[in-house]
Amino acid sequence: MTDPRLGDALWTALERLPRGAGVVFRHYDAPERAVLWARVRRIARRRGLMLMSAGEPLRGADGVHNGRGTGLRSRAVHSRREMVAAAREGADVVFVSPIFATRSHPGARTLGRMRLASLVGAAPMPVIALGGMTAARFASLKMTGVYGWAGIDAWISAPDAD
Repeated sequence: MTDPRLGDALWTALERLPRGAGVVFRHYDAPERAVLWARVRRIARRRGLMLMSAGEPLRGADGVHNGRGTGLRSRAVHSRREMVAAAREGADVVFVSPIFATRSHPGARTLGRMRLASLVGAAPMPVIALGGMTAARFASLKMTGVYGWAGIDAWISAPDAD
């Protein structure tokens, strides 16, 4: 997940992602959004990363997160009600959050392992864990059946993130 607060660390994060990983471009209101999109798209193509745009479809995206468009469709999910809505909308994958405390949503109630496991069990599509995630935390969640994990800070702050 890109985030404007990453600043230039975004470029380091994109280089650290493993081949085949995905990027959700979330720079919704950045004044230089088109320029950033073009640069992120070039890096994603060079590195073999899947690239989705958040909100609205952008040229060259492999899909859309929380919007309408062609290609892969993902949704943010924070509850069982949102999981049902994502399934009805035909989401191909969901990002369930926040699993753990995160800077993106300070003070937000976290789901934790048990509620994550419950949502994974109710999901007719792959579930990606988000919120305070690291590689070590993902390893501790494997028994929940979660498909993968996503992060923002994890790719720039922890040497073991990938």
